[in-house]
Amino acid sequence: MRGPVKRTSPLHVASLVAVGIVLGSLLRPLSVQLDGTVPRVGWTAAVLLVFSAGAVGTMARITWAALRRDKKRMTSDHGVKMLAVAKASIIVGGLFGGFYGGIALSFVRDWDTELGRERVLQGGAAALAGILLLVAGLLLERFLAIQDDDEDDDATGRASTPA
Repeated sequence: MRGPVKRTSPLHVASLVAVGIVLGSLLRPLSVQLDGTVPRVGWTAAVLLVFSAGAVGTMARITWAALRRDKKRMTSDHGVKMLAVAKASIIVGGLFGGFYGGIALSFVRDWDTELGRERVLQGGAAALAGILLLVAGLLLERFLAIQDDDEDDDATGRASTPA
């Protein structure tokens, strides 16, 4: 049996975003080389990522309220499912945020053209939405963490109920 699940490290988050940026930056030259056209990003990606970030953020808020403020308990099955959602949100948000950011960055030099400006704006919006999903996942992961007994001791000396 394994020990407690560790929080996502800043290095892991940075590497997810960096891999996404590299892949997004490579999309333009690879697309031109393969078929001559670069795909358009569109607003759908940004809208879906914002919706996902809102859903995960809402789960984080509800989890914080239940575990920290109201001191309720959570079943282990539910906690594991929520942690899986948090980890998946971190990975998807980091990779997609970086990917769409890389696409936007690759078109910055074409800002003065209509398609270039469109790709920068739509890619930037999708990148920001991906980062919002990443942050929501990190918050959910943080709120699910079981605190040590030393951190849980209140002024009376008794430990509060762990999550």
